Amino acid sequence: MAKRLRGRAAVIQRRRRLQIEPLCRDCAAKGMVCKATVPDHIVPLAKGGSDDDSNIRCLCAECHQLRTAEQFGFRRRIEVNDDGWPCE
Repeated sequence: MAKRLRGRAAVIQRRRRLQIEPLCRDCAAKGMVCKATVPDHIVPLAKGGSDDDSNIRCLCAECHQLRTAEQFGFRRRIEVNDDGWPCE
């Protein structure tokens, strides 16, 4: 597992990455404009990824949550009403 940046060094690097890439990469690919709030590891540190800039993409919180779920095999939980039908 790769060593993760912590403390002041991590804060400085996070701020720098968000300044370089201020818009969510996934939203931009869909033709939408959305502010990036999370530097995301393309290959997660837990799966051998690095903290190098080449392994980082900046995403909005929603896209980050979706990507993380995909990478770690989580499935979206669907809320259901009292009658058993999905809330969506």
